[in-house]
Amino acid sequence: MRIPVVIQARMGSSRLPGKVLMLLDDRPVLRWVVDHASRIPGTDGAIVATSTERQDDAIARYCRRHGIEVFRGSEADVLDRFVRCARERRADAVVRLTADCPLLDPTESGRVIHAYCNLPNCSYANNVSPQSVPAGFGTEVISMAALETSWREASDPADREHVTPFVRRQPERFISTCVTSSLSAPQYRLSLDTLADFTFLSAIVDRLRLRGCGHSVREVLDVVADPDLAVLRIASQDSATREPPRVTRNYSH
Repeated sequence: MRIPVVIQARMGSSRLPGKVLMLLDDRPVLRWVVDHASRIPGTDGAIVATSTERQDDAIARYCRRHGIEVFRGSEADVLDRFVRCARERRADAVVRLTADCPLLDPTESGRVIHAYCNLPNCSYANNVSPQSVPAGFGTEVISMAALETSWREASDPADREHVTPFVRRQPERFISTCVTSSLSAPQYRLSLDTLADFTFLSAIVDRLRLRGCGHSVREVLDVVADPDLAVLRIASQDSATREPPRVTRNYSH
């Protein structure tokens, strides 16, 4: 089966504008996601799917300069963007990732693809409902047939924006499966949404490098549990519950 990884990315975050091109350690956040996504077993390459809006020219420019495949489509109708991208790649299914998850674990994501491929007539597989890994490791696989059905039938703006809720709400219609992890830690949030998240993620990356570690879920959780990171961890968790002031950040082109 042809199963490309489609990474949705945009510059217009209301809480942290330009976050996907902010420099995390040695490279932009988006590059972290692309590098990890490209190593997910059972997949057919990674594509960044951004919008045609002018503000997202920076994403397209970065991708083209660095040899990363990029597709551009509707900003608000992300479902349409995904379908058109998948059609262009003649996909049988797509892996959906978001560009704000730089610590993504290819092995953990690969477990979701494996579950999808081994369940007959599966339309949807994920590791987020119920969630056992921290936010930031979420991976979804949706069949092209289910994606096309959603594209034709979904009318709720939230369904169009978030791609998979239309399928998730109808388990009697779409065969699905959820992969859980024995390293259950759903209380942690390791995605990038606020400046406090960025500070926390930067500290995690620094410690992983100092320890000579990779970026598996287990290795990341060992670092996250470090008492020295407690203040940053709490600040990151708290920032998710409030609207911080908008900030302007420098980012790589």
